[in-house]
Amino acid sequence: MLIIAFDADDTLWVNEPYFRTSEEAFAALFEDYLPQHTTQQELFKTEMDNLALYGYGVKGFMLSMVETAIRITDGNLSAEGTNRIIEIGKELLNRPIEILPHVEEVLQALSSKYRLVVATKGDLLDQERKLKKSGLAKYFHHIEIMSDKKPADYQKLLQHLDVAPDQFMMIGNSLKSDILPVLDLGGHGIHIPFHTTWAHEMVSHPVEHPNFRAIEHLDEILAFL
Repeated sequence: MLIIAFDADDTLWVNEPYFRTSEEAFAALFEDYLPQHTTQQELFKTEMDNLALYGYGVKGFMLSMVETAIRITDGNLSAEGTNRIIEIGKELLNRPIEILPHVEEVLQALSSKYRLVVATKGDLLDQERKLKKSGLAKYFHHIEIMSDKKPADYQKLLQHLDVAPDQFMMIGNSLKSDILPVLDLGGHGIHIPFHTTWAHEMVSHPVEHPNFRAIEHLDEILAFL
């Protein structure tokens, strides 16, 4: 039986626009030191340097904000500034869950025919919280919160699910994390672009693969599944 896996952030619910709002709030705190766009660039560099240590998610983002603030203030980050950064992070963690269009109707239609899986990366507690708040957990056979989404990570998931790559389909908004690694293993990938994409997830080249399909809206998959 075909197993269909869904990414979560910006595939099932809104995520990246909230991070952008948080980045803007952070940059505004330090406009006396640097232009806001420069502060955002500095934050991104810090996040990239810290990915191997902190992984993906809000908590690593918060630590990177603190580190960036210390650097751009030459070590003069105040207690008030630190507290505001923590508040920005907590506000991000407490954002409401905004389910994307067609998600529930598609999950309802597919869950009776296929084994559905969530395959997402990020902070364990945060992703579990979002899934619980979303009300979507009931549709999924398995939830996998991954530290990263490289081919080896998907291979581990396939072994856990006891499924061959050609019987595995991944649906997500990130070509880099959701689609290309699965295609490399011989699986199927369906890309649903989201209007806001984190720079780290950008792919500049076109994808050409017999197991690849791009759609505009999630409900389009019902026509061919």
